[in-house]
Amino acid sequence: MSTHRHTRRNVIRAFGGVTAAAALEAGGVLASGTSAAAAGDGFGLRIVDHDERDPRMWFYRFATDAIGWEPGVNVLLPDGYHSGGRSYPVLYLFHGGGTDQDFITFDRMGIRDWTAGKPVIVVMPDGGHAGWYSNPVSSNTGARNWESFHIAQLVPWIDANFRTFAEYDGRAVSGFSMGGFGALKYAAKYYGHFASVSAHSGPASLRRDLGLVTHWANASSAAVELGGGTVYGAPLWDEARVTADNPVQRIESYRNKRVFLVAGTSPDPVNWFDTVNETQVLAGQREFRAGLGAAGIPHEWHEVPGGHFVRPDLFRRDLDGIIARLRTA
Repeated sequence: MSTHRHTRRNVIRAFGGVTAAAALEAGGVLASGTSAAAAGDGFGLRIVDHDERDPRMWFYRFATDAIGWEPGVNVLLPDGYHSGGRSYPVLYLFHGGGTDQDFITFDRMGIRDWTAGKPVIVVMPDGGHAGWYSNPVSSNTGARNWESFHIAQLVPWIDANFRTFAEYDGRAVSGFSMGGFGALKYAAKYYGHFASVSAHSGPASLRRDLGLVTHWANASSAAVELGGGTVYGAPLWDEARVTADNPVQRIESYRNKRVFLVAGTSPDPVNWFDTVNETQVLAGQREFRAGLGAAGIPHEWHEVPGGHFVRPDLFRRDLDGIIARLRTA
C-alpha cells in the first residue's frame, strides 16, 4: 500500500454559494425537531412516501420528472442531530451497479456503525441499477436523468430541509464501483459543489483499452436500465459527453480537493465479472493518479489485495479524512 497525503488549501466557494442561496430562498433550513416531510416539496421533487421514525435513518421516496419511476433516498443523521441547532457537513454516498444494488446498499453493509459518533450527514440516493450517474443519450423506458436528479434537485433539497453547510467546504461525494465513477464525475463537472471526492473501486478512465468502460456503461445501461438505450450513444459515442465525464481528461478539476482512491490488486481469477471490473479499475486509477501527480495535485491512494468489493476499514479511513477536510460541525 502506498499513500499520498492531501494538503489543505484555501478554496473558492462561489459556485457552492449559488446552491446555498437557492436553498434559503426556498424556505431555509429546518429547525431542530422539524420533519423534512412536513416542510413540503421543492426543486422539482414531490415526496410520495417517507419514514422519519428512526432517529438516525430517515427515508424518502420522490416523484420527479427527471426519473420515470419514484427513486428513494436514505438520509443518515448524526447522533445528537435532534438535540441541538448545529449545522453539519454532508457526504453524498453512491452505490454501485447491478440489480442487487440500490440506495439501501450501505445500510445493509453497516453504515450506521461506521458513522456512529461522526459529525456528518450521509445522503444515500438511488442511482439506478445501471444509471451511471448520467443523463443518457437515449432511453426506451422513460426518463432516467440521474445526473439532473442528484445535482439539480436532491442537493438543493437536502440543503433546504436539513441543517447543512450549503457550500463547497460543506460537501463531499464518495461511492463504490459505478458510484465511485459517479463521485469522480460529479466532483469534476460540478467543481463548486464538493470539496472531497472518493472512489472505492470506481473506474477513473473511460477511453483506455479502446473505451472498455464506456462500452460497459453502454451495454449494462441498455440491458437493465434503458431498455436498449445507452448512456453515451451506440454505435457512435457522444464524444463531448465522454470527454466531459472522463476523470482522466478533467485533471485540473480536482485541484484544491481532497482525493481518495481505492483499488484491488488481485481480482478473483474464477469470477470473470470481478476480474474485468477490478482490472479496469486498477489500470484506470493508475492512469488517473499519474495525471494528478504530473499536475502536482495531492491525493491519497490505496492498492490492496482482493477484488471488486467495499472494504470497511478503508471506508472508515476515508470517512475520517472527509470529516477532517470539511467544515467542522
